[in-house]
Amino acid sequence: MPDWRLQGLALSCRPLGEQDRLLTLLSDAEGITRLAVPGARRPNSSLAAAVPLAQLHLQVGGKVGGLARVRQLRVLRNYAPLAERLESLAAAQALAELSLALVPVGNPVEGLLGNLTMQLGRLEQLVQDKGANAELLAIAVQGAVHQLALGGFALPLASCARSGEPLAPPLGDWQWRCSVLPDEGLVIGAVPGCQLALNASELALLQRLLRPVLPRRRDGELMGPPAVWLRLLDLVELWCEYHLERPPRAFRLLRSGFLPEAS
Repeated sequence: MPDWRLQGLALSCRPLGEQDRLLTLLSDAEGITRLAVPGARRPNSSLAAAVPLAQLHLQVGGKVGGLARVRQLRVLRNYAPLAERLESLAAAQALAELSLALVPVGNPVEGLLGNLTMQLGRLEQLVQDKGANAELLAIAVQGAVHQLALGGFALPLASCARSGEPLAPPLGDWQWRCSVLPDEGLVIGAVPGCQLALNASELALLQRLLRPVLPRRRDGELMGPPAVWLRLLDLVELWCEYHLERPPRAFRLLRSGFLPEAS
């Protein structure tokens, strides 16, 4: 088989044998692809740059144990600054894991790679600007909402799953509730036994996440305190656990970095 070229984002890199790595790549051309990177764990290897959260341009050919082999690589972008903070790294890992759960092997999902790299860029910029942790959490939650929609598991935020009534949260009514039922959708009212119920302002904030930018007040400050963003993270995790075979484990790591701040 002749060599071919492939460009995408490294979602994970794991040891393979004694000196190689197993690279899992997300690309617009092939969706998820797993590749052997020979000698990548040797000192001074030309392929050592095959690391997670790096955008790579690869020359691929031949096979090692049934896997196509990376012959050459060039790093287009490395999101290394994300590792400077636990919260930004956890957010990036959660979005990468979610992408891995949403995209089939050899079957690309249109727009998903572009959205993921955009969210990683936002996280990286926030780290460089020394932005607040709450902003990192908000980007992760909004990015997950967008990824789920692109992957075919969108949160149904338009109407009640049972009555069909529009989900129009009455802001200011603190008794109003909307129950989250992963097997049905969102239901107006407090349903007995549901794991999570949102108040009107929380649902309104969630609905705004479908927009391209984060919801902000007129003064530019992020809407919602960290405790509310953690509840929305709970919702996303609950949805993923029901609909996906492999829900992102990094959600728990992300949450752990914010609990003291939220409290």
